Amino acid sequence: MRKSGFVLAAVAATMMMSSASQAQETIKIGLIMAYSGQFADTATQMDNGVKLFMKKFGDTVAGKKIEIIRKDTGGPNPDVAKRLAQELIVRDKVDVLAGFTLTPEALGAADVSAEAKKFMVVMNAATSIITEKSPYVARTSLTIPQLEQPFGDWAFKNGIKKVYTMVADYGPGIDAETWFQKGFKAAGGEVVGAVRMAVANPDFSAYVQKAKDVNPDAVFIFIPGGAQPPAMAKAMQERNFPASKVLAQGEVTMDDNALKSMGDAAVGIRTVFHYAWEHKSAMNEEFVKAYNADFKRNPDVFSVGAWDGMHLIYEALKKTGGKADGDSLIAAAKGMKWESPRGPISIDPETRDIVQNVYIRKVEKVGGVVQNVEFDTIKDAKDPAHVK
Repeated sequence: MRKSGFVLAAVAATMMMSSASQAQETIKIGLIMAYSGQFADTATQMDNGVKLFMKKFGDTVAGKKIEIIRKDTGGPNPDVAKRLAQELIVRDKVDVLAGFTLTPEALGAADVSAEAKKFMVVMNAATSIITEKSPYVARTSLTIPQLEQPFGDWAFKNGIKKVYTMVADYGPGIDAETWFQKGFKAAGGEVVGAVRMAVANPDFSAYVQKAKDVNPDAVFIFIPGGAQPPAMAKAMQERNFPASKVLAQGEVTMDDNALKSMGDAAVGIRTVFHYAWEHKSAMNEEFVKAYNADFKRNPDVFSVGAWDGMHLIYEALKKTGGKADGDSLIAAAKGMKWESPRGPISIDPETRDIVQNVYIRKVEKVGGVVQNVEFDTIKDAKDPAHVK
């Protein structure tokens, strides 16, 4: 009996050790995004990027099985994001927090990341301060200052001496106005006027007329994507305001359907962005082809941010040999460089923010279809907001 009892105890111990070993063989990634609500399509594009990456590179890295756990914030809800991050860590035992469609989500989860010492990968949210809220945060998307400060500098150096700015009156719009003006003024340009427009249902007619009356060399515009860019283009066309005098952040011409509805009215608009499906490279051609095959649409900035976020997680795990604690992963992420569908990118070892090329594009007709055509590149752009 004693022998039998000993054997049973040994078997039980072996089973417990086996169970613990199996648990250690799984790396859990908690994706916190707005899967429902106004920003659901953004989360869908991000999730598609995650799925496509894992389809291509598998669900095992450094001998560890990768498990994705998805949580829905329903929108820009920092309190919900914080609660979900806590639940993922305490109940689901996740090793990595990732996703973050929106800045409030990322800010809500960052405190949890810092307290729990969990690696956190921001795949979209673009406010500069996010990476400063936790030493375990790295970003693979963009920041608005990273685009707009060099765009302002570029504008002056390319013949634009006087500019008028028109931006949506909310956080991203104000950031865009601030950093474009900083870059433009520092280069020697003059801002001859500025207006902040209502975010919801703006009537662009009066704004466009005012800009036309001021008669600057160019107008810088920041408005949300979706329905507003076609409405802006229509207002400009009605007032004979030339598209060639429009400078904007990439959202204005990002959406294929919106750009199609803008038609010839968009031809000549110059924008700044860090990625578009039209980017010319062998890697991006393969990426776009695979994305279209699986999801029947073109990838966008949201898709590529998530794709690169997964790349960062996988490569960090390879460098640590599968160790998934926050200190090991963030140390592995700092300074990492790789080739993305958008071009060469890296993680700044000091700020843990992305360094990437910024592309100047112009809307042209290609084969009878209006699309963005890159014609200039600002290489290795960093976020100037991090510079003390």
